[in-house]
Amino acid sequence: MPRHAPDTDELLQRAAHGDGQARQAVLVRHRERLKHMVAVRMDRRLAARIDPSDVVQEALVDAARGFDDYLRQRPVPFYPWLRQLAWDRLIELHRRHLHAQRRSVKREEPLALHLSDQSALQLADRVLARQSSPSDRAIRSEVRTRIRAALDQLSERDREVLVLRHLEQLSTRETAAVLGITEGAVKTRHLRALERLRELLIPKAEGE
Repeated sequence: MPRHAPDTDELLQRAAHGDGQARQAVLVRHRERLKHMVAVRMDRRLAARIDPSDVVQEALVDAARGFDDYLRQRPVPFYPWLRQLAWDRLIELHRRHLHAQRRSVKREEPLALHLSDQSALQLADRVLARQSSPSDRAIRSEVRTRIRAALDQLSERDREVLVLRHLEQLSTRETAAVLGITEGAVKTRHLRALERLRELLIPKAEGE
C-alpha cells in the first residue's frame, strides 16, 4: 500500500533535523488555505488590483525567513503562524492602497478588514446550511442586505469566530491560537454566535 503523506507535525520534525525537502513541503502545503483566507478578507477594491496568490507568495517568503525561529520556539500551531504572516501582508496592502491609516489595525482587531457581500452570503449559507425547514431554505435565498444587516448586528468577537470556523474552516485549536483564547472559550463563543445569528435571521423569514 502507498504510504500516506506526512502530516504537518511530521514535516516540522523532519525540518527541525535539517531535512530541506520537508522544510519546503511544509511551507507550501497550506498555500490554498492561505489563498482562501486572503480572498475572503480582501476588500473588493483591492481585489481588482492584486491577486491573493501574490499576497500568499510574499507571506511564504516571510515564513521562509522566520522558519528557523519558529522551529525553535513553536509559539502557536503552524498554520495560525503562517496565517498571521499573510494577515500582516494583507493589512499592509490595505493601508498602502486604500489609505486606511486612520485607525490602528492590530492583531486584536481581526475584523478591520470587512467581509465582502459574497463572503457574507457564503458565511450565512454555511451557518444555516444544516437547517432543513422551509423557513431555513428561505433564509438562504434572502437578499444580501438582510444578511449583511444581521451580521453587522453581531459583536465583532462573535462575527469573527463565525468567519474563522465557517469561512476559513479553522479547527477549534487553530481558532484559539488566532484569537489568543482557550479552546473552551472558542466553543462557547461559537455556540453563542450561532444562536445570535439565527435569532436575527430566522424570525424575520418565518414572519413573512
